[in-house]
Amino acid sequence: MTSIALKSFVGLRQSSLEKHHFTVQAKPLINVQTPRRFRVVAGKFSPKVTGRNLRVAIIGGGPAGGAAAETLAKGGIETFLIERKLDNCKPCGGAIPLCMVGEFDLPLDIIDRKVTKMKMISPSNVAVDIGQTLKPHEYIGMVRREVLDAYMRNRATENGAKVINGLFLKMDMPTEDNAPYVLHFTEYDGRAGGTGDKKTLEVDAVIGADGANSRVAKSIGAGDYEYAIAFQERIKIPDEKMVYYENLAEMYVGDDVSPDFYGWVFPKCDHVAVGTGTVTHKGDIKKFQLATRNRAKDKILGGKIIRVEAHPIPEHPRPRRLAGRVALVGDAAGYVTKCSGEGIYFAAKSGRMCAEAIVEGSENGKRMVDEGDLRKYLEKWDKTYWPTYKVLDILQKVFYRSNPAREAFVEMCADEYVQKMTFDSYLYKRVVPGNPLEDLKLAVNTIGSLVRANALRREMDKLSV
Repeated sequence: MTSIALKSFVGLRQSSLEKHHFTVQAKPLINVQTPRRFRVVAGKFSPKVTGRNLRVAIIGGGPAGGAAAETLAKGGIETFLIERKLDNCKPCGGAIPLCMVGEFDLPLDIIDRKVTKMKMISPSNVAVDIGQTLKPHEYIGMVRREVLDAYMRNRATENGAKVINGLFLKMDMPTEDNAPYVLHFTEYDGRAGGTGDKKTLEVDAVIGADGANSRVAKSIGAGDYEYAIAFQERIKIPDEKMVYYENLAEMYVGDDVSPDFYGWVFPKCDHVAVGTGTVTHKGDIKKFQLATRNRAKDKILGGKIIRVEAHPIPEHPRPRRLAGRVALVGDAAGYVTKCSGEGIYFAAKSGRMCAEAIVEGSENGKRMVDEGDLRKYLEKWDKTYWPTYKVLDILQKVFYRSNPAREAFVEMCADEYVQKMTFDSYLYKRVVPGNPLEDLKLAVNTIGSLVRANALRREMDKLSV
């Protein structure tokens, strides 16, 4: 099998500076003893931090910020986490892969539902059942963000991080090498309302985990990106109807619910989350939300809306995710996948990876870090996840462009092999090797579905003339 070597990417673009690694095996010389093995380790030239440990501030207390704060605190870093809304309920479908439960040691009592069945529903309301390939122990976790985020922040606090209820305002850049960043913020100290107290904080490095509207990103000139608007309503439905959604989630596709995304009905502890999103038609988001409710109306009839939420979601990584000793993670960096809109796992994972790079580079808080230390996080991230983002970007462009293409997409989802490959990749966040024969059959079937979709589209165009 041909192997593909992924090169380093910076900003999800191929780096102009390629690093080549060569392995040279010399032939043994006659009558010469086996040569000694040498290992060359680059010296660490960053100055030691004296009289204290390295200080790092995380702006934003979602999964990215919580994971980063916990890792830093465990690694001997003096850690500060600044979050304005400690009870924040972000409009988020709330789906997490099975691997996240294990990787981040999440307790089962914060998971509202274990989804083992999904329905993908086409523009013409053809429903395909997904989940038949799941093993008995496998599921997609459904969480409420206010519960998950609070748990991860509290665990960071237990490990030594200081959580500040405050609003980050701006950041003064260092005036010389190794000088501190000065953060300006308003501290509320848990008080409801009021103006709060203006304060400053000096730190050696900053992690921006403050979402799509990141002020940290603006502070380092990270550049803009295209974003989607996600709109979600939490709907309390009668108990007898909630039984239907006990372990089931629904996804609706069609121009009526979104021209470039999908609508969803995801089960929570005692209600369902009904939502949709769009990049291209943000002004029509409420119209798409109404259409999503209408598509699911028979199953949510009698429900009462208990919360309405809206929030921007990035569509691609920012042009710049690192500057000096400041790095972006999670939504602030743009780590939300196209096609599926997944972001929770990638937020937490990026926060942890960035923190690990700081802990390693600082030798557990004993030395100053520099941009090179933080860049290791970006290189590792891009090498690991760039293929995932690229594939999902292609899928969205191919299958979300028209209703006939969406019909083809739903038809393809009925294939058991497609379901197995999709769930294995999603649940465990790894590239699953395919079966060559099944891959060939899938390619033929996909082409057939697209051909039928295009033929249907041409017929529909004739009728609309």
